[in-house]
Amino acid sequence: MNERHSLEPVFYLPSDKRFGDIDEDYSNFKKSKVVIVQVPYEKTTTYVKGTKAGPAAIIEASGNMELFDDELNQEVYKIGIHTVEIPGIADAEPEDMVKKVHDATSDLLKLSKFPVILGGEHSVSVGAVGAMKKSYSDVSVLQLDAHYDLRNEYLGSKYNHACAARRISEICPLVQAGLRSLSKEEKDFLNTKSNGNIKTVNVYDILEKPLWKDYVINGLSENVYITIDLDVFDPSLMPAVGTPEPGGIGWYELTDLLKETAKDKKIVGFDVVELCPIENHIMSNFLAAKLVYRLLGYIFMLNNKK
Repeated sequence: MNERHSLEPVFYLPSDKRFGDIDEDYSNFKKSKVVIVQVPYEKTTTYVKGTKAGPAAIIEASGNMELFDDELNQEVYKIGIHTVEIPGIADAEPEDMVKKVHDATSDLLKLSKFPVILGGEHSVSVGAVGAMKKSYSDVSVLQLDAHYDLRNEYLGSKYNHACAARRISEICPLVQAGLRSLSKEEKDFLNTKSNGNIKTVNVYDILEKPLWKDYVINGLSENVYITIDLDVFDPSLMPAVGTPEPGGIGWYELTDLLKETAKDKKIVGFDVVELCPIENHIMSNFLAAKLVYRLLGYIFMLNNKK
C-alpha cells in the first residue's frame, strides 16, 4: 500500500494499483491534477449484481492501455493522475454512502483537484453532484444513460440507483441523453411542471434530429459535471452492465459529444458507473478505462481554459 500524502483527506486510502500503472512521478497526490476515487458500491442494485467490482476492473484494465493518446497526440497522464479508494463504503447504507462521496468530492475540490468517481451503481453520482453544486453555483449535469433514473423512490429508498437522476435534478439542471427505457411513473413525471430542471434527448431524438448534440450542449451551463452510465453504449460494445438495453450509442458518437462538450464548456468533474465485469471478458473493462482516459484528454488538452 502506498503511503498517504500529508495533504490527502483522512478518509481516503491510496489504491494498491494506480490508474494506467502510472509512475510515481505522475501519480503522487501532491503533483496530480486529477484524483480518481473508487466507490465499489452496489447495495441497491436490482438486477445483475457485480457493479461493486467495476472500479477495480477499470483500474486493472487501464494498466494495459497505451498512455499515448492517438487522437490527441498527447501523453495525457502527464497531467498527474492519483488513484484512491474510500474504505468501508461497500457496506454503508445508501444515504451514508452518498454523504461519504459528497465529502470526498468536496475535499478534493477544496484542494483544487479534479475529481473522477468510478462506481459502483449510479447512486454514487448524487453525492458528487451535491459537492459540485457547493463549489459551482451554476453547475449543470450531463447524464449519458440508457435509463431515465427518475423514479422518486424504488424498493423503499430514495437513493436507489433508479432514482439517481431524480435526486440530481433536485440539486441542479440536468440534461439526459441516450435514453431508451423508462417506467410509466417516470413518463408521468416528465409530463408535469415539476420537471422544469430536466431536458431529455432519447435515442429516437438522436435518430431523427441531426443536430441533437447541439441541443444537448446548448442546454448545459458553463460549468458541467458529466455522469456516464456505461449502459448508454449499445450492448454489442458494452455487454458488461447490470441492465443492458438494445439500441445504444456507439463509441465515436459518444466520444464526439464529449469532445464537443469539452470544447464549449468547462467540465468540472465526471463519473463512470455501472460496469458489471464479466469473467474472462476484458473488452468492456478496457472500453471503460479508455473512456476515462480519453475524456481526461479532452478536458485538459483541447484548450487552455481548463
